[in-house]
Amino acid sequence: MKVKICGLSTPDTIAAAVEGGAAYVGFVFFEKSSRLVSVDTARALAADVPPGVVKVGLFVNPDDAALEAVLDTVPLDMIQLHGAEPPERVVEVRGTHGLPVMKALGLRDESDLTALDTYAEVADQILVDAKPPAGGEVPGGNGLAFDWRLLSGRRWPLPWMLAGGLEADNVQRAANLTGATQVDLSSGVESAPGVKDPALIRAFLKAAGAERPGPPHDGPGLP
Repeated sequence: MKVKICGLSTPDTIAAAVEGGAAYVGFVFFEKSSRLVSVDTARALAADVPPGVVKVGLFVNPDDAALEAVLDTVPLDMIQLHGAEPPERVVEVRGTHGLPVMKALGLRDESDLTALDTYAEVADQILVDAKPPAGGEVPGGNGLAFDWRLLSGRRWPLPWMLAGGLEADNVQRAANLTGATQVDLSSGVESAPGVKDPALIRAFLKAAGAERPGPPHDGPGLP
């Protein structure tokens, strides 16, 4: 299984993720998140990420100036759009910034499944997360799970990733119910909101059977 640890902000948690076999590491550039990192911090952390581990930047409804302010300094490999970006904006971001785009989508019930099919036609990857609580200001990383059975038997012609409420003791069950071969988590390896715990990161990666692929190819669906 390929694992993405999102919301990393310190050298020791980067080391735990890399040494444990994470295929992706994520940096959050959303001002309302407890996991927000500055551009300078992200640049320094990215320098400790070896080739073969995909560096993902998480943005929420960014304009091009906000993306450029980060991309000019931080050597990201992939952009994650975690807001209400329409399909045409996904296409625009891919074309303007020259990086693969992962689009995160919230799922609560069967009525939300149509959007997954729509975005699968324009993104390089999709990330299926639980919908945030009504009125919530943070669209992801809330530690909420949805009914994983909604994804049973569903497949798309591009890589996809499961998120939402994952922990070391349920990741294999989630994978079995959904067929996911990639998972993403943030709050499941925290000792407090926004505070990653290296021991929890290592435990999750071990429980997930984390497997890092070889050096990424040049195609859009890294790795």
